[in-house]
Amino acid sequence: MTHNTSTGLTRRALLRAFTATAVAAAPTYSMAAGFLRGGGDIRRIRMYSGRTGERIDMVYWIDGDYIKDAVKEINYFMRDWRVDQVKTMDLRTIDIMAAAHNLMDVNEPYMLLSGYRSPQTNAMLRSRSRGVARNSLHMQGQAADLRLASRSVSQMANAAISCRAGGVGKYYRSNFVHMDCGEVRSWGG
Repeated sequence: MTHNTSTGLTRRALLRAFTATAVAAAPTYSMAAGFLRGGGDIRRIRMYSGRTGERIDMVYWIDGDYIKDAVKEINYFMRDWRVDQVKTMDLRTIDIMAAAHNLMDVNEPYMLLSGYRSPQTNAMLRSRSRGVARNSLHMQGQAADLRLASRSVSQMANAAISCRAGGVGKYYRSNFVHMDCGEVRSWGG
């Protein structure tokens, strides 16, 4: 997935170098769209997966344009690791996640528990838990289940709810928050 350039740098290294300079020069958030207030003119996502050991920390949007290679890496990162299937994630969900992260003013990356789910994985999880929807937005690439060690479920959910852009589920017993780009709604407390 990552190709070497003629200078010996990987594409990922170049993106990270660009990210470091772009974030340092980030403009104010005063012009951000209403539901993405806090998303800013530069959008960055930071996550890690306890299941795969992978980490991602990158700018994926600058001044109204998504960065194609960054989005491709996000899609791969959020794949269904159980069956190794990649789906194009709905970027509205990524935007909600990034905006909520900024609103919480935290440097810690999200722990991604679940991004895209294949129908097979969703059926398996549904057979084990009543909390898994039959027509889950995870299967459409429109949802993510996330955790932060430094923030409570309530703090994370409140940040996502304040975006007024999709669904937010609070799962206190499992210590995670569901964020999606579906209808604006919330559940779990």
